[in-house]
Amino acid sequence: MHNFQAQDHFADGAQYIAGRLTKGTSGTSHAVVDPATGDEVYTYELAGTDDVDAAVAAAADAFPGWAGATPGERSDALQRFAGVLAERAEEIAQAESLQCGKPIKLSREFDVPGTVDNAAFFAGAARHLQGQSAGEYTGDHTSYVRREPIGVVGSIAPWNYPLQMAAWKVLPAIAAGNTIVLKPAELTPFTSLLFAQAATEAGIPDGVVNIVTGAGKGAGEHLVGHPDVAMTSFTGSTGVGKRVAEIATATVKRLHLELGGKAPFVVFDDADLDAAVHGAVAGALINSGQDCTAATRAYVQRPLYEAFVQGVADLMESVRLGDPFDPSTDMGPLISHAHRDRVAGFVDRARSYARVVTGGEALQHPGAYYKPTLIADAAQDSEIVQSEIFGPVLVVLPFDSDDEGIRLANDTPYGLAASAWSRDVFRANRATREIKAGCVWVNDHIPILSEMPHGGYKASGYGKDMSAYSFEEYTQVKHVMFDNTAVVRKDWHRTIFRDR
Repeated sequence: MHNFQAQDHFADGAQYIAGRLTKGTSGTSHAVVDPATGDEVYTYELAGTDDVDAAVAAAADAFPGWAGATPGERSDALQRFAGVLAERAEEIAQAESLQCGKPIKLSREFDVPGTVDNAAFFAGAARHLQGQSAGEYTGDHTSYVRREPIGVVGSIAPWNYPLQMAAWKVLPAIAAGNTIVLKPAELTPFTSLLFAQAATEAGIPDGVVNIVTGAGKGAGEHLVGHPDVAMTSFTGSTGVGKRVAEIATATVKRLHLELGGKAPFVVFDDADLDAAVHGAVAGALINSGQDCTAATRAYVQRPLYEAFVQGVADLMESVRLGDPFDPSTDMGPLISHAHRDRVAGFVDRARSYARVVTGGEALQHPGAYYKPTLIADAAQDSEIVQSEIFGPVLVVLPFDSDDEGIRLANDTPYGLAASAWSRDVFRANRATREIKAGCVWVNDHIPILSEMPHGGYKASGYGKDMSAYSFEEYTQVKHVMFDNTAVVRKDWHRTIFRDR
């Protein structure tokens, strides 16, 4: 049983502005539903445009002081932040599992430790905002590059990894000296609010981290279009990302988009079959498949195809669905009954042109559970192969030559993540070069780490989360140039007036 009582914890509201919880002013209430039971666990007032304005104003007020802090001061604050998150790890894990329905072992062993590590990483990275070395490139001037914070960042995060997405948005932004207003999904506000509270507890000044929990059409669009927001970072579907880009473009904002995915899982005929089977099931079912990097399209070279299909089906059938707070549960529900029905719709339509090997049905349960599902014999251009399903569904197709396998892997609008499975280093290296994705794993699928960037190609968006590369999104590069000659009449002046 969980011990996180959201209604008590957030009795003062689901907005966090200038260092305190407050109620929304939209006039519309919203209920957070435990997807494992269907029970309402928290009711709150959604943010309205006035709340967004207040949060942006708080961030703007805090910006000069935070931007003017030394890298060492920001680093120390972020290190304290990591410590507070670690101290509150169990509370945060329970809140994450309650709102998302994800197994507690996933929250405890993946989401929370990863977030603590992100905070610790950016505590160190805050001291290394470096530009190009100074030099006399003209001979008569000294040039150097400064990296400066952009200002107020307005970020929108999705419901599948609320805690980690809050960290990925907030940490690089504030490490670089920006302030931020984050809008989490209204379905899953708990851990974003806990994250912001932990920042305050760590001594990060009021207004540096603000949370507005509201609907996308109201609070989200107002945040993106706000004239005092200098940058927008969005993670979510490609369709919504296009709308965000339209609004941001109107005010010429810096824009960072991490969008959808349809990750290929390419198994060559020399791969370790057992490793590939286990990797496919883990990669497809993590977070109930609600992961934009999840393995969704397995392409298996024909000699291993039938054995792979059988092995994946057998392993999927052993996965334990159940109470997210039972440590033995492997997979929890989907985020909502509406989303479960959407996933089921994809599978049901596929029955007319493909074979459902295992799964393909909801549990008879009050929660939004859907069985791990394997689909075979689908055509490459079919909906189940081409569309992002965002559920525990893996489709497997055969291929013959290496050229064909790589071509099929790239046959998608998306390019977020992929994996290649082979014992041959040259074969694997070719796959990493030729598969068009922001991350290509070899003989594994899913692991991420703070030191390495995360972001996509093509319709999966642009820009990077995590790593030092994320500072490219959250800093302004300025060239500074000093004249070293003290000469009044420069030689180049003659191109404007007078002769040499």
